[in-house]
Formats: sequence, C-alpha cells, structure tokens
Amino acid sequence: MKKNLKRNIVMAAVLLFVCAAVYLNWSYNNRQGEADSAMVRAEDAAMTAANEHYLETLAREEQEAEGTTPAYFASARLTRQQSRDEALSLLETAAAGEGASQETIDSAMRSISAMATWSLQETQIENLLLAKDFDDCVVYMSGDGVTVAVPAPAEGLSAAAVARITDAITAETDFTAADLRIIEVRAEE
Repeated sequence: MKKNLKRNIVMAAVLLFVCAAVYLNWSYNNRQGEADSAMVRAEDAAMTAANEHYLETLAREEQEAEGTTPAYFASARLTRQQSRDEALSLLETAAAGEGASQETIDSAMRSISAMATWSLQETQIENLLLAKDFDDCVVYMSGDGVTVAVPAPAEGLSAAAVARITDAITAETDFTAADLRIIEVRAEE
C-alpha cells in the first residue's frame, strides 16, 4: 500500500510539473508573440513615417522652390538619403533586438533588401531620365509606388515628357503607371 501511495504521489508531482511546464511555455510564447508583433508594428510604423517624412519634405520643398535650382534637387536627394538611413537604423535595431524572433529578423532583412534594390533602381531611373533630356530629377521608391520630381516649364510637362518618365519607370521596375506620382518643379518666372 505504501508503494502505491508513493507511486501516486510521484505521478501527481510529475503531472503537476508537466502542467506547469506547458503553462509556462504557453505564457512565454504568448508574450514572445506580442513582442514580435510589437516589433513588426514598430517596423511598419518606422517605414511609413520615413516615407511620409520624405514625401512631406519633398512636397514642402516643391512649394517653397520658386525656381528649378540644383539646390532643390540636391536637397531632395539628401532628404531621401536621411529618410532611408533612419528607416534602416530602425530595421537593424529591430533585427538585432534580444527578443527578436526569426520571423522579425527575416522581415527586417527583407525590408533592408528591398530598400537596397530601390536605391539601385532609383539611381538607374534618374540616369535614364537624364539621358532622356531632363535637366535633373529625383526618384523615390517605396512599397506604395514611385515618386519622381522633375523640372517642368511654366506650362507644365508635355504628354511626351510624362510618357518618357512612365516608360523609364515601368521598364526598370515592377511598378505600373498607376503607381507613379510625378511632381513638377517649375522654374521661376
């Protein structure tokens, strides 16, 4: 009888430990999932904020720029680079975080890779547009589409100029004409 009692007590203790382990594992995974989703939300917010900051700055500079000057385009390029650097920094921080899951790390690495690809494509498109007789331009790509700032005469860009820009974008990227936003920077009169 003592053997059965001891065996039952040991079995009950083992069962209690197994239940405690299952609960602790569930609790840890639940908290880890919340932390991962918080990191993904933070990553998405950082990317969106960087994109919005760039577009707002570009639009503000367009409004402030009465004339097409090299300083405008240089400033827009600098703003683009600063926005990208900020977003990359946030992504690298999210990926290097102690509690970052493999999913978070993979997501951050995909975003970093996409930004690198966009940077290369932006440069290629800018060079194409310069070769297509535009004096200067700035291209900004994101998951939402492509923004192109080009100098425009007082009467605006011609249909042929818009077609050249659209052709350069669609030839070099997977974006369509619907994903394209053209900002006309007009010269001072």
